[in-house]
Amino acid sequence: MRHRKSVRVTSKALKARPAAGKTLSDRAWIRTHEPDLTDPDAPDFSGLMHAELKRLRGRPAGSGRKDAVSLRVDRDVLAGFRATGRGWQTRMNEALRVWLETEQKRAKRQRAREPKPAQRTRRKKPASTG
Repeated sequence: MRHRKSVRVTSKALKARPAAGKTLSDRAWIRTHEPDLTDPDAPDFSGLMHAELKRLRGRPAGSGRKDAVSLRVDRDVLAGFRATGRGWQTRMNEALRVWLETEQKRAKRQRAREPKPAQRTRRKKPASTG
């Protein structure tokens, strides 16, 4: 089995082909439009291409602000979140965040309503006559 060379071509370039009267096969058209890499004046993209390939490999980098935890959740709750499709863990995280924010606001309002303890004032000692 022969492997074909994969080359990216922009949609703009593909749309321009028939308008320009190009009737070359895909390979012939790509060969005529490939950059000349032997040209000494051509910019060196090897470092950029290497960085791009390195960036695209593997799992996407996370925010670094999350921790993996083991959490026991009722089956019906878990099934409900999973039924929402891809991204259910993100939605569960968002629901927990909303709960936390409302709980913090409720606690703050409750603390504001509590009477403050009366401050003790020092009594001045009577001036001794002497």
